[in-house]
Amino acid sequence: MIDVSTIKEHAEIIGADGVHVGTVDHVEGDRIKLTKRDSVGGGHEGHHHYIAIELVAEVEGDRVRLSANGDVAVSFEEEADGKPVH
Repeated sequence: MIDVSTIKEHAEIIGADGVHVGTVDHVEGDRIKLTKRDSVGGGHEGHHHYIAIELVAEVEGDRVRLSANGDVAVSFEEEADGKPVH
């Protein structure tokens, strides 16, 4: 289990393959809120997306590494209400 207190604001979120997935805005409950600038394309500009804490494999300083590759991890992004983005 990851100690969520080690997840810092503005840390880079990367997939298991090292691909950039987003940037931490902050931790909110059992989810990581991504910065708005990482929620682009497909009509999703201007609001935050979320990633479940359970996808975090490890925290490496200013990087949060997920257990899924980047292209898969983005498919797990959620809206504020918990509905899938994609």
